[in-house]
Amino acid sequence: MDLIDSPFFERHHTRLTDLRQTLHRHPELGFQEHGTSRLIADELTRLEIPFESGIGETGIVATLTGQRPDNGRRVGLRADMDALPIHEQSTHDHVSHCPGVMHACGHDGHTTMLLGVAAYLAEWRDFAGKIYLVFQPAEEGLGGGRAMVEAGLFERYPMDAIYALHNWPALPAGQVAIRSGAIMAATDRLDISVRGHGGHGGVDPHLSTDPVRMAGALIQALHSIVSRDIDPLSPAALSLCGIQGGELDGFAIIPDEVRISGTARTLDEATRQRLEEAVRRTCTGVATTYGGEISLDYQRIFPATINAESAVRHVEQVARATLGDAALISNVAPSLGGEDFAFMLEHCPGAYFFLGTAEGDATAPLHNARFDFNDALIPTGCRLLTAIALAALGSASPGT
Repeated sequence: MDLIDSPFFERHHTRLTDLRQTLHRHPELGFQEHGTSRLIADELTRLEIPFESGIGETGIVATLTGQRPDNGRRVGLRADMDALPIHEQSTHDHVSHCPGVMHACGHDGHTTMLLGVAAYLAEWRDFAGKIYLVFQPAEEGLGGGRAMVEAGLFERYPMDAIYALHNWPALPAGQVAIRSGAIMAATDRLDISVRGHGGHGGVDPHLSTDPVRMAGALIQALHSIVSRDIDPLSPAALSLCGIQGGELDGFAIIPDEVRISGTARTLDEATRQRLEEAVRRTCTGVATTYGGEISLDYQRIFPATINAESAVRHVEQVARATLGDAALISNVAPSLGGEDFAFMLEHCPGAYFFLGTAEGDATAPLHNARFDFNDALIPTGCRLLTAIALAALGSASPGT
């Protein structure tokens, strides 16, 4: 297989970096990516690439058609566009201009790399078939992937396979990591209301039904579920991350209600079901024991991200050919992070993989107020994505 050489992307590196940093300065939350979508649309228009906007609210799909006789093959590449509700604490010259909102997960980099692919393929069309570039909104917990699927993504743009990468600051820059099966976890949300009967904490606490006491017992019980109800060979996590109840100034006032929120993560459906059942049983048991009421809103937000074996083997082959054997990490350990590319993989075979971006020990992790995408990796990501798409169509670039 001929390789995608880097000179094209190196020549365009400065422009792509400028695009990425512009996106970073103007982050937008899920389903609010109107400015981001306009920037993408303007770039696609400049490149004379046809596209459709408004798919899944703010999503965009661009279509690149090869100049060779159509072989009927179709492949998709996906990038997410949204930012996070985090106030940036960096000091570089492209810091977010939107207080309380920043690109702390690198979606600005993902979008830029897909625009780099678009720029390459706008000039090099010596392939057969179609490549769809999918710019997805609202990955951060709002289900933009599901929204695009429900808007008819795969009916309007049938694909044999779809691929996506995520920058990964836990891996050295330039490393590619992938695995078959579940690579990211099913993501569930727990919202719990613990209700009792308030009273005076000093005069007559025995006449109250104390929700703080119930909440304390519930937290301890829920945090033992993974260690005693879940197979230790099946990765899972249950974390209670927020609690509200009473007033700190009202130090002698027992409240009527305490609220708790948290998340559950699993890699397979059987474990997911068992964990949810254990949470429900525990809430019921604690409420009965202490004489109060506990209501549970258990929301299944994302399914697990399941990579198809054939698509994984394809990415591995292309990564070796494009970046070298040493760049590939096969069978990487799965992450218990969530990813709504999972909705697309439920309807179309494909693969999700990591591109390492760490440069030394100072690289900030994802979802950190000091995170910034590593612009040096833009050409690498562009080369890899382009090669994956062209090889999937049975074509390869002659190198530029």
